[in-house]
Amino acid sequence: MEKIYRHILCIDLKSFFASVECIDRGLNPFTTPLVVANKSQGNGAITLAVTPYLKNLGIKGRTRLYEIPKKISYHIISPRMNRYIAVSKQVIQIYLDFVSQEDLHIYSIDECFLDVSDYLSYYKMPDFELAKKILKTVKEKTGLTATCGIGPNLFLAKVAMDIDAKHSKENIAKWTYEDVKTKLWKITPLSKIWGIGSQTEKKLTEWHLETMEKIANESKEILKRKLGIYGEELWYHANGIDDAQIKTFQKEPKEKSFYHSQVLLRDYTKEEITLIIKEMLDTLTLRLRENHLEASSLGLEIRYSKKIGGGFFHSVKLENSYDLTENFYPQCLTILDSFLEKNMPIRKVSISLGNLLKKESVQLNLFETFEEKKRKRTNSNHIR
Repeated sequence: MEKIYRHILCIDLKSFFASVECIDRGLNPFTTPLVVANKSQGNGAITLAVTPYLKNLGIKGRTRLYEIPKKISYHIISPRMNRYIAVSKQVIQIYLDFVSQEDLHIYSIDECFLDVSDYLSYYKMPDFELAKKILKTVKEKTGLTATCGIGPNLFLAKVAMDIDAKHSKENIAKWTYEDVKTKLWKITPLSKIWGIGSQTEKKLTEWHLETMEKIANESKEILKRKLGIYGEELWYHANGIDDAQIKTFQKEPKEKSFYHSQVLLRDYTKEEITLIIKEMLDTLTLRLRENHLEASSLGLEIRYSKKIGGGFFHSVKLENSYDLTENFYPQCLTILDSFLEKNMPIRKVSISLGNLLKKESVQLNLFETFEEKKRKRTNSNHIR
């Protein structure tokens, strides 16, 4: 995988839900103590957002009301998802005034990636100045304050935004490949970094890989053995490398894939959802075997409860093609750990298995044991 050199902007709307509520009331989010939470859930309700004013007092964006110190007084506002969606669409239209649809990736209701590489000569300004112009336009038209990370790829732009932009007077931070050793490698704890969850951080610490520097200098093959395809991706990210490009996100996949989605009847926790994921994989892998197919890519999408909104989608390419649940399940757990926000209620799960190949076209594994073949037949009969 080679280094790509693009001009990527990762833009996040600061304390989005809480800021919208303040602006609609003529209040300043930076001086107003306000939280967005479902009042009907009582003191145990999760705050969906808190204003920058409260964040400056040490209150986290996702916390329970009883965890907020009693000495701090604040307003509680119930969430209005339709309003947030409408404002989000307004902001996205502003982005589309600067770039085309194919150069915009909507990551969540309040966060987007823009590839401005092909627009700098048109606007006759460097990426930092263009980012300032976009953020200023958002502020003027909506009242919202945004932060922006700039990088040569999506990963570095995102980390620059998460780590440095909020500390910049202009709310913009630019990272280059030269910043990998001096900035990325120094971030602790690892769970601050996009794509590294608490469980993965714990595993890495147990292996004495407490920093991105140590991960970057570890053998890529060893990381792959320990964490699967995610270990390889982690090694590339530790070296500042990410070959994902926004234009490719817009293209329909050429190959057929198997897809399974469930809308849940109630809110599920992270612990409960793992069983659902396993059952869905059992169904999908049974379809693979019935059609004499194997898959080498996996996609997992999680959507949160409607009263909260949002979620995530992440996909990975596997080194080989498979048709058993046990080959995909660990990757699903890694994605879940890396991207699921703490305490978020889950209401929908979708899984896709792609890059399908006929088993006849897959190279035979001469080292597959009789026990492994027997297990495949047993799994298939059990699911039926």
